[in-house]
Amino acid sequence: MFVFANLLYAVAQVLDYLLMAYFWILIGRAVVSWVRADYNNPIVRFLYAATEPVLERVRNRLPIAAVGGFDFSPIAVWLAVVFLRHFLVRTLYDLASTLR
Repeated sequence: MFVFANLLYAVAQVLDYLLMAYFWILIGRAVVSWVRADYNNPIVRFLYAATEPVLERVRNRLPIAAVGGFDFSPIAVWLAVVFLRHFLVRTLYDLASTLR
């Protein structure tokens, strides 16, 4: 069983790193949208390309995603990332530790 426990631990750790990276990409996207950076900049294009598919889905599903010119979709996605890190990743870590 220790092999499966190690696999679960590795999956949890990789998922945690990916979610943390996406968390920082979301923050970068928010900062870039506040300062009106040049869209021709490769970093800005990367931030938009990495976040826009997810943010667009949230905007389409949430009835109040954009109210008064303020977009709430990054906040909703940020909360989802935090939830996944605290619930799913910790659950995988705990499951892996019980299988050892």
